[in-house]
Amino acid sequence: MGLRRWLPDTLPLRYKLLALALVPVLLVIPGILALTIHWGSGLNIQYLLLKSNTDLSVARDAFQRTQRDYLERLGRLADSRAFRLHLDRGDLVAAQAQVQSLVRRSGFDFARLTDTHGRPLAGDGPARPSSLQGRAAGGVPAMGVEIYSHSELAREDPHLADRVQLPLVRTPRAGPTDRTLEDRGMVLHAVYPVMDADGRVNALLEGGVLLNGNLAFVDAIRDLVYGPGSLPEGGIGTVTVFLDDVRIATNVELEPGVRAVGTRVSAAVREQVLERGEPWSNRAFVVNDWYIAAYEPITDVRGERVGMLYAGFLEAPFKNDYQETLAVLLLMFALALAFAAWLAVAGAGSIFKPIETLTAVVRATQAGQHVRIGPVGARDEVGELARQFDAMLDLLEERNRQIRQAADGLEQTVEARTEELRRKNRELEGTIRTLHETRQQLVTAEKFAALGKLSAGIAHEINNPTAILLGNLELLVQELGEAARPAQGEIELMYEQIERINTLVKNLLNYARPAEYAAQLDTADLGNVLERAGTLSRHLAGKAGVRVSIEHRARTPVRINTSELQQVLMNLVINAIQAQPGGGVVEVTSDDWEDRGVVIGVRDEGHGIPSEQLAKVFDPFFTTKDQEGGTGLGLAISYGLVRRTGGHITAESEVGRGTLFQVWLPREPRTENAGEGWLNLFG
Repeated sequence: MGLRRWLPDTLPLRYKLLALALVPVLLVIPGILALTIHWGSGLNIQYLLLKSNTDLSVARDAFQRTQRDYLERLGRLADSRAFRLHLDRGDLVAAQAQVQSLVRRSGFDFARLTDTHGRPLAGDGPARPSSLQGRAAGGVPAMGVEIYSHSELAREDPHLADRVQLPLVRTPRAGPTDRTLEDRGMVLHAVYPVMDADGRVNALLEGGVLLNGNLAFVDAIRDLVYGPGSLPEGGIGTVTVFLDDVRIATNVELEPGVRAVGTRVSAAVREQVLERGEPWSNRAFVVNDWYIAAYEPITDVRGERVGMLYAGFLEAPFKNDYQETLAVLLLMFALALAFAAWLAVAGAGSIFKPIETLTAVVRATQAGQHVRIGPVGARDEVGELARQFDAMLDLLEERNRQIRQAADGLEQTVEARTEELRRKNRELEGTIRTLHETRQQLVTAEKFAALGKLSAGIAHEINNPTAILLGNLELLVQELGEAARPAQGEIELMYEQIERINTLVKNLLNYARPAEYAAQLDTADLGNVLERAGTLSRHLAGKAGVRVSIEHRARTPVRINTSELQQVLMNLVINAIQAQPGGGVVEVTSDDWEDRGVVIGVRDEGHGIPSEQLAKVFDPFFTTKDQEGGTGLGLAISYGLVRRTGGHITAESEVGRGTLFQVWLPREPRTENAGEGWLNLFG
């Protein structure tokens, strides 16, 4: 159940076994690699921190050795025979000259000759008390760090007081402070006893080196700590001396060429190193970049923490080297894994090839192909299965051949019986069709007979009153003479309505007795018929704001009664104009109907005819213009006239887009009997 849950049933067997073999490897090896990377990263950080601590130890030794060097320089002068001779003779001027020469040659910022109580033997100025003087007066040379105030430095040398004036620079992560200026000095103070001939201390030789702004001092320590080859390419090693938390001598740069003196250490480092007196080693944001840094406190001669010594190097080069090494390792792992996967897939291919061939043969057999596995080199279970499968296919093919022979005989018998059924069905369909046509003809005949009788009766009943009305109207006009002039409009309207009744009666009789009203056929001049339709409808179109467009393109001659065609076309054009009460365009066109005749089209841009009304437009007495006086016979009569010559009329309409009527006229008329005309007229 567990295997089916993770591997689809449709997955080939090769890939299932490959998944079982490779997935554990692909899961375990990356896990081991991830642990290795994590462990390596931890070791790398530990190595960098160990290096930073080692660098700080070297810097501390260099700091202390530098103090001893300065003390030894004092000692060489104090123990020199010439210097002692000057003191024994009381030639303090000569002795002081040697002291000043020492200042110039040995890097001291100040030096003096004092008695055993620290009072100057030459020059003016009060003595600055120091515990170092007491130790030196006891015959022991002493050296240490002391913090001089601005005024004390000014008494030593005004230039030194100016040198320590250092504005504080706002530094990220530094603790809050109200100070804006650092004017104290950190001094390496050395005191060496001067002995007389009897071995007694008769004077003290003091010297001081101001560390504020002493870039040569920190650069010398940096060159010692971070010599050639100690850092990777692009690596930067730095050493800094802090007074309290302010950098007073450093190699760290704010920007190229500008040392970061006046900047402050972070609050976290200050708290641990200066306040708690504990060394600090970790990643640190130094001024403007990340360093691997180590700090330790600097104590003065009284054992108080007065500053810090820092050694550190830029983290980025080490990080880049580590990432490059990691990238190479990952690439090698990926290549090795890809090679192993390729080897596994290739090996699986040779093992599973017979099974895949067997599967392909099964699918080909299902598709009806004649395929066999063929010889298999393997002599194992898979090879035996392939040979037995080929034998089974041969046996199945023989059985299928026998079944097909029996089926062919049965199929022939079934086909013969089926053909006989088809023939009987065709005869039955012919009989039903004949019966349907006969019944339709009977219905048509009855409809036509009833309509003819109805039309004749209506025409007779209407004709007589109409004739009386017309006669009396003419007599009335004749008798009244000039007196009838005021009612001339009403009289003409009566004439028009009587004429309309006569036309309606004539149309009814025309369809009731078509043989009596058959019109003479001739070759119609379609161009003239179309132009005349445009001329006759111009007045009506102008009143409705409609433009009638005529395009005559047909070249095939047709035989039809020109008057009836004109009547049909005028009926369609007038309907198109009336369909656009708001104005528009009526397009009247003629085109060849292949080689069978012509087709005349009348298109409007009106509101269109709904589909349920479109099927009734050719029915007698169907009209949508009841309020406008429509009789519903115009399209019905037009349709009958066209059908009487073998043509037909079609209508296409889209609500909101307009309607297209097309009159299809054959080259030669095919006269239909009246019944068929009325059959088509009534649908």
